[in-house]
Amino acid sequence: MRIPLILALMLLSPPQEQQDPDFQTRSLMGNELRTPPLSDQARRRLEANLQKALERLKPNPRHHGNLIWLGRRTAYLGRYRQAAEIYSRALELYPDSPYLLRHRGHRYISLRRFADAVSDLQRAADLTRSKRDEIEPDGAPNALNIPTSTLQTNIFYHLGLAHYLQGHFEEALRAYGECLKRSKNDDMLVATSHWLYMTLRRLQRPEEAEKVLERIRPDMRIIENTAYFDLLLMYKGLKKSEDLWSPGALEDLQSATVGYGVGNWHLYNGRAEQARSIFEKILEQPGWASFGYIASEAELAPQ
Repeated sequence: MRIPLILALMLLSPPQEQQDPDFQTRSLMGNELRTPPLSDQARRRLEANLQKALERLKPNPRHHGNLIWLGRRTAYLGRYRQAAEIYSRALELYPDSPYLLRHRGHRYISLRRFADAVSDLQRAADLTRSKRDEIEPDGAPNALNIPTSTLQTNIFYHLGLAHYLQGHFEEALRAYGECLKRSKNDDMLVATSHWLYMTLRRLQRPEEAEKVLERIRPDMRIIENTAYFDLLLMYKGLKKSEDLWSPGALEDLQSATVGYGVGNWHLYNGRAEQARSIFEKILEQPGWASFGYIASEAELAPQ
């Protein structure tokens, strides 16, 4: 299949810093971050999905929805810089698209461009203000194939994260508060509550943090956010930290998420050395795009 020139440029143009398509960005410590490794099976599946996204765009390279999916399918292969470039090109065509801004904001977080992420996500929030929320389809469906997030919860969730990673906890608190208002199922409730709880603890407001936990029950119906759910149960005293995380368990994104939550729990409970040890262990792993990994970087990076 011949790929339209604009799409070829978006997918194949080398990063500005190096003539190397696998180079993605630099960590907060300045280390080079490259396209994460994938199993052969996963790569074949994701490449096939990307090819389908290209095929859908071929009749109309300006199609708004298909441009979004081109960026998403590119990002699922670990090509985060290229995905951000696709969204940037698409935003030249659709500058007021909250969908494109939401996805580019997410990928700016992956690329450690937190201020740019805030700019995109805040604009997306402004563009959707007073509008009806809508389910956002999953690119990697969960076991029940039930989407758990919406456009607006994703906007505010990632906006809160972009602020949090910069240590702007008051701004993060406002964003997570807006996200919580829109969290209508147990999965989004626990995901938002987890970051909201941690934000309040970092602001040294433990009484308010405890109130966040009042809505968390052991019998909640969780489809995909089990890591956040387990952490919240730990904060409530219903699980032990040693049952959730051990240094040898860091094998996937979920374990980095749990590791960061446990490390952060040690940190705001006065056990800084234990926290640092966990954050360092997380950074020994390859999953540098996970939020737990990025947050651990932010804890250890020179200020």
